[in-house]
Amino acid sequence: MARGEGAEQYAANLLSVKPKTARPEKQRNRLSVYSKLCYAIGGAPYQITGSALGFFLQMYLLDVAQLDPFYASIILFVGRAWDAVTDPTVGFLVSRTKWTSMGRMMPWIICSTPFAVVTYFLIWYVPPFEQGKVFWYLIFYCIFQSMQTCFHVPYSALTMFISSDQKERDSATAYRMMVEVLGTVLGTAIQGQIVGSSSDCPTESDGSNNINSSRNNTSNVSLEETKQAYMIASGVIAIIYILCAAILFLGVKEQKESRQKKSVPLTFRQGLWMVMSHTPYVKLVIGFLFTSLAFMLLEGNFALFITYALGHRDDFQNILLVIMLSGALTIPLWQWFLTRFGKKKAAYFGISWAVPFMILIVCIESKLIISYLVSVAAGVSVAAAFLLPWSMLPDVVDDFKVKNPDIHGHEALFYSFYVFFIKFASGISLGISTLSLKFADYKTGNCSQPEAVSLTLKVLVSPVPVCLIFVGLLILKTYPIDEERRQGNQKLLQEILDSETDSESETSVLGSNV
Repeated sequence: MARGEGAEQYAANLLSVKPKTARPEKQRNRLSVYSKLCYAIGGAPYQITGSALGFFLQMYLLDVAQLDPFYASIILFVGRAWDAVTDPTVGFLVSRTKWTSMGRMMPWIICSTPFAVVTYFLIWYVPPFEQGKVFWYLIFYCIFQSMQTCFHVPYSALTMFISSDQKERDSATAYRMMVEVLGTVLGTAIQGQIVGSSSDCPTESDGSNNINSSRNNTSNVSLEETKQAYMIASGVIAIIYILCAAILFLGVKEQKESRQKKSVPLTFRQGLWMVMSHTPYVKLVIGFLFTSLAFMLLEGNFALFITYALGHRDDFQNILLVIMLSGALTIPLWQWFLTRFGKKKAAYFGISWAVPFMILIVCIESKLIISYLVSVAAGVSVAAAFLLPWSMLPDVVDDFKVKNPDIHGHEALFYSFYVFFIKFASGISLGISTLSLKFADYKTGNCSQPEAVSLTLKVLVSPVPVCLIFVGLLILKTYPIDEERRQGNQKLLQEILDSETDSESETSVLGSNV
């Protein structure tokens, strides 16, 4: 792939010799498998840490840090809400960042990594004091989310700068989604297998009396072992985070925009109006807001659901791992499906696939083998939920460029505002769901919970997500960019790019003659 300004100048020199030949431009836009893999690996840290926090943070705050559900709900809501606010802020700052020798996006990614790693580790550390423990988790959770945003928003926008060819960007996005789903598998496996082996609760077959007496005898020792297990898992994930960031930096270089004309910098309010006035973007964001909210609600409560509603305490980490593995293996299937039948149809079929299994898991009798089978099937839909939003966002950005050819350099705003709405809504949902456990009389640190807790968890992982998916799919039905419009936009953008390239070539020829 191209390597910064040097490749840009090299392509210009070639075109100055043969101004009518488009071949060098196509070669410059074509990405090697190596470049796609390096780009894709850069998405792993966000998903590894995200899956660990999404599946285990709620359980960690309640059963290991032993916070009251009310305070845990505050941490989860404020942390996600703060994370949501930082997304458009960072997107706005990134859009105003000047080009450097590393590009516009890469400096943000590299500088944020050390701070993200340190604060992530401190989230999983139980401080040796009781007073102020809530503020400890709240502060470090918010700082980590800020640093993660400084990594992920530029990385997401980087999709638009690795190639100007839509097919290459879609291919790189498929690589990225595959690695990101593998990242969720890795995060779930590391956190689940290390932490799951340190449970201090006996199995249900030991009887409720044995549970209570055994917990009283071994609580202190096992709790310390559990705390240590969480720290070990966070240390392993922190090392992987650094390695992935290094691979992204060494293997991917941004392509500087060929357009030399710069648009006037926008204020934050102008940027918000520009993004939210583009109808296809609004419909896409709102539609995926509801569907993503459904899967985030499922993710945030599924570990507790498996443990307390289904009673599979010793297998919850394995069931989570099966879901993620199933999703990772079916990413190529969905990439083929959206290429063959279109992205809109893939969204409908892929996301709705999970609905029967969400209903089935709470209606059937709790049996381990059935739970595994349902997990395999549900993972197929998880893959679609991962791939499709990030595959469709570049189409919206291209549509905006066609309608606004004189506005450049604001791609990061589209990605950051999308993530803002998703995270803010997920913060509200996680806060409300955790608070609902308090109303259901959740017993912090106990091996068994009241029946009301089991009923609450069933509602949070089935009826509520199903309704959200239904609403989201209805909104996506009005999404106006079909395959014909998408391909038309791509042809128009390619014509604009070719005309600008020819203009630059003629200018360079005239300059050399002078």
